[in-house]
Amino acid sequence: MLSFERQWWKLEGSKEQAIRDEFGFSPTRYYQILNSLIDRPEALVFDPMTVKRLRRRRADRRRQRTARKLGIRL
Repeated sequence: MLSFERQWWKLEGSKEQAIRDEFGFSPTRYYQILNSLIDRPEALVFDPMTVKRLRRRRADRRRQRTARKLGIRL
């Protein structure tokens, strides 16, 4: 999955379709597994740049959701 995240943009078509083709499950399930994976120390050892980028993006989305709920503009 980490290798896919590092390179998916090179594939033809949408990321959602590439997820279905590559892994055989829905994008929702893919992201559930990916979010669990990036919290594992082994993932950080395997691909530190990708894991850190994914963690940053997840934290940014979380901040944005929280801000919207509180009515705060970022």
